[in-house]
Amino acid sequence: MCGIAGLLHDDRAALASGRLLGDMCDRIIHRGPDAYGELVSGPVALGHRRLSIIDLSGGDQPMFNEDRSVAVVFNGEIYNHKALRHWLTGLGHVFRTKSDTEVLAHAYEHEGPEFVKRLRGMFAFALWDARRGRLMIARDRLGKKPLYYTHQQGKLAFASELKALLADKGLDLTLDHEAISDYLSFLCVIAPKTPFKHVRKLPPAHYLLAEGGHVTLREYWDADPNHMDVRALPEVKDELFALLDDAVACRLESEVPLGAFLSGGVDSSTVVGLMSRHTQVKTANIGFDVPDLDESKYAEQVATLFKTDHRSQKVKVDAAAEDELERLVWHLDEPFADPSAIPTHRVSGVARKSVTVALSGDGGDEIFGGYDRYRTDLLLNSVRGALPQPLREKLFGTLAGQLPRGRARTALDDLAHDAQRAHFRSVSYFRDPEKSTLMTPEMQDTLRGYDSMSVLGQHYTRVEGRDPLSGILYVDMKTYLPDRMLMKVDKMAMMHSLEVRSPFLDQFVVEMGLRIPARWKVRDGQGKWILKQTMERILPKDILYRSKQGFDVPLAGWLRGPIAEPLEAALTDLGRRGYLAPAALRRLYDEHQAGIVDHSAKLWILYMLELWHRVFRISP
Repeated sequence: MCGIAGLLHDDRAALASGRLLGDMCDRIIHRGPDAYGELVSGPVALGHRRLSIIDLSGGDQPMFNEDRSVAVVFNGEIYNHKALRHWLTGLGHVFRTKSDTEVLAHAYEHEGPEFVKRLRGMFAFALWDARRGRLMIARDRLGKKPLYYTHQQGKLAFASELKALLADKGLDLTLDHEAISDYLSFLCVIAPKTPFKHVRKLPPAHYLLAEGGHVTLREYWDADPNHMDVRALPEVKDELFALLDDAVACRLESEVPLGAFLSGGVDSSTVVGLMSRHTQVKTANIGFDVPDLDESKYAEQVATLFKTDHRSQKVKVDAAAEDELERLVWHLDEPFADPSAIPTHRVSGVARKSVTVALSGDGGDEIFGGYDRYRTDLLLNSVRGALPQPLREKLFGTLAGQLPRGRARTALDDLAHDAQRAHFRSVSYFRDPEKSTLMTPEMQDTLRGYDSMSVLGQHYTRVEGRDPLSGILYVDMKTYLPDRMLMKVDKMAMMHSLEVRSPFLDQFVVEMGLRIPARWKVRDGQGKWILKQTMERILPKDILYRSKQGFDVPLAGWLRGPIAEPLEAALTDLGRRGYLAPAALRRLYDEHQAGIVDHSAKLWILYMLELWHRVFRISP
């Protein structure tokens, strides 16, 4: 795992700045503390911060092809690099190292940009083709590794983290109000947007070509969301087990200590159980001093079952101090309000004490239907199917308006909408009417009726005709998974120079997962039913079928207690920035403090937004 950065001038006669490149890479040293390498040649500059994992002695970057006409800087792991090396050697290519990075230079030389389709792994890389004067940057299929870019002032710049781009003090950092609106809905900013109008995230499964001052973006992969598996259940379970076992096995290559996160839940226990079939496993867990949040006894049960070298650390569920939160905000780069970033940061610190690489269970919920909201969606969609839309709108809309705020009102309100709009509402924190109250008239004028539902709608066009639950899972894979879950894990782990690998997000597992019928994902009141049935061959039922427990923090109490004062100050400052209404911010705070309504999630969104403004010194 590493960090990359670089730039390319549109004018081939221009000279790239090695000093700017160094400043960019200094800002991401945590991603690669082991070594620094650079190429500065005419209009192009490529920089690399290395965290040594494979080929410790020969893996420094940039790497080149035989005549050094192709140069690569790379972040991630290519799990099929040995097979690709064998193929390329047979074609006459000569390798100088054992690194997976070198494979990229030779594969590009042979096939051009479309070679990226052959890669199995997690990656973000940049490749300079000196002969053509072409820069290629690419990101893996599911978006496990981040990559930001901007094309301003006659040059394209890119980096693993947004903060590296901000080393260029001449950038236009106009705030993107649509992105802020999206953040208020989703707790994060969804690609390709960032908080800034003129800075973008490269979407997952895309590559970008910059050549002759022109920039083109291309999608190279998409899991087919419209093909359903029609085989018998036993055959599906056998293939799923084999694919997961292979996905785990190919992620065990490392020349540094490797282990796994182990919460004791289904997904992490599956990964650890499969790892134990191939190697002795080191596992890391954090327990909490609040019993309702503590899963450490289940982790110990799994660790004992598979005889792992287990390390667990008890952590106080205390409110993060403002300086700790500001450190997290710095590493997260963008406004981000999932509070589970705090325990993710802490468990990463525990794991890093004994390993440099950790396998995780990320992706199991999104691919196989694990969240409670999927079960709710399935139930509500069965009602939607029985009544026409106009009748539902009138009946349930009227009933919802007569109830106080709560789950019953929310469910009835959702029934009044179609499945896609209800999905948007289920993942939104500030819903449309609340946004109208929260935003100043000037902010609303700037947005010109913009609807954050469009973030999901562009993906829904690819699942027309599928059942609603399968459509939701596909759209979550394109949005919620990369921009909330995977960004959180990557940024919090790399804060500690820890590489995290995710077997559930292997492309073959994902492709099969999307083909599995919804009736086998949510069934008999169980999410991830097919996964649990499959893993009964190695995991006990009391682990597989116990109630799901999230990676939560007691936010409501924090915001009424130790964080109340800094929260109030932050809301005051946020109200002065001109795009959110001070009176609406004050009302949310007062109602929460008085215990009238639990506004903790919304207040945390606003608190993190103001801390982001402070840390990055950004004004609207």
